[in-house]
Amino acid sequence: MKEKILITPKSFKNYKEKAHKLLQDHGYEIIENNLGRTMTEEEIIELANDDVVGIIIGVDPLPANVLEQCKSLRAISKYGVGMDNIDLKKAAELGILIKNAVGTNSISVAEHAIALMFAGARHLPSIATGVKAYGWERSIGFELTNKNLGLVGGGQIGKEVAKRAVGIGMKVTIYDPYFNDFEFLEKYNIQTADELSELLKMSDIISLHLPATEETKGLINVETLKLMKPTTILINTSRGELVDEAALYHALVNQEIAVAAQDVYSSEPPKQGDLLVALPNFILTPHIGAFTYEAVERMAMVSTENLINMLAQKEVAK
Repeated sequence: MKEKILITPKSFKNYKEKAHKLLQDHGYEIIENNLGRTMTEEEIIELANDDVVGIIIGVDPLPANVLEQCKSLRAISKYGVGMDNIDLKKAAELGILIKNAVGTNSISVAEHAIALMFAGARHLPSIATGVKAYGWERSIGFELTNKNLGLVGGGQIGKEVAKRAVGIGMKVTIYDPYFNDFEFLEKYNIQTADELSELLKMSDIISLHLPATEETKGLINVETLKLMKPTTILINTSRGELVDEAALYHALVNQEIAVAAQDVYSSEPPKQGDLLVALPNFILTPHIGAFTYEAVERMAMVSTENLINMLAQKEVAK
């Protein structure tokens, strides 16, 4: 019986001709997520039977209880970068190798973050909607040139955002306790902040670029929102868990900050009647930061190659 690979990301199918052939050439049988949505824990367990040796995972959940029931699983390849949906500690205990597709979606997510900055600064969603209703009301915006952009997180995506922001004349400051690419700072004339509070106070636009961990969940909350200017635009293309949505709702309603624009949310899609989503100064896109032709192809191929290499490594170690 052939060893099997479970592929969960919905958009993987767009480039499956190349990726599937690569897997099949190595003798693997493929099981796809045909549900048209993110899989549940129970659905993953049902499909990841005794013959599934590898998983290419999107945002679908792989907590400890799921990993424990995937008895033959030897490797997990992340279709993307963030791995907060995987219990890394349990995977290590079980001897399961894990690798993410580093750098495959950095440009696409960075461009989307910049797009959300323009959308917030010029009120594009509400203005465009008004014109489609045959109105012609104008709402004054502001230029991004010479504005202070505060980046929380200076990883690959944060750096790609920084480069583009500098290109349109913004003044960029990064807060990241682990950042040490001083050559990058000098090349692009970028500053760093020693404290998050310092960055939040000085920035006209704040963009989040960090994973959801126990340390970062709820990073944007009642206290940190109060540090921001009333004209601040908050951008989040990372993870919904970084923002306390009740606190954000209060800040937007009471004009403590001007606009929030996100590509991620605590519940995707949002629940019917969600009060934050209904606010005119809250912009939400459906987790499309990495959803470009270029990024999807890169993620599909790199995640496939990563999985094949990890399984070969496990085979050699037998």
